[in-house]
Amino acid sequence: LSLLTPLSCRSPRDLCHPPALPSPLLQDIQNHRRYRQQRKTELSKLKQTLRGISSKTAFFEEQIDYYNQYIKTCLDNLTAKAMGPGKKPAEAKGRKSKALSLNYTAARLQEKGVLLAIEDLPTSQFRNVIFDIVQSEQVGTFEVRARFMGVDMEKFQLKYQDLLQLQYEGVAVMKMFDKARVNVNLLIFLLNKKFFKK
Repeated sequence: LSLLTPLSCRSPRDLCHPPALPSPLLQDIQNHRRYRQQRKTELSKLKQTLRGISSKTAFFEEQIDYYNQYIKTCLDNLTAKAMGPGKKPAEAKGRKSKALSLNYTAARLQEKGVLLAIEDLPTSQFRNVIFDIVQSEQVGTFEVRARFMGVDMEKFQLKYQDLLQLQYEGVAVMKMFDKARVNVNLLIFLLNKKFFKK
């Protein structure tokens, strides 16, 4: 021990009492197990949360499918009522049906409150704009065609279900053709009255 003293230690006692580890390192070693347990607990909670989110996602997807089917059934029933009791689609009789359509000038739709404005077109020209609303083979879907002075301009696919969604969300005004601003509620009223006889 007397030979080791000048080399590494001040006295023989230093061999029994090595220098202390730095405080942060010592604390980290002492808390390592606690940290690991915390991480394990947090990971378990995250996995549990993920399972809950996955379960809710599946539930809401089922609900969406259910409501889509419900709306389709309602539209089918509305169409059947509009045809009248005892009537069958022309396809069932072996002939092609003529699509039901409506024709309005922009001026007339403005009078009804359905059409609010058309960008870059003065109201004095509204009488020269014709809107054809044609019911498509798919229930609840319409094709809106715009003509200006007899010339076909643009087409717009209008879905009754989308209108109901806008109404539910409180959206009062929508755009067609990126230019025509229409009143959602009054457009729904017009379609109900002319196509669904409500």
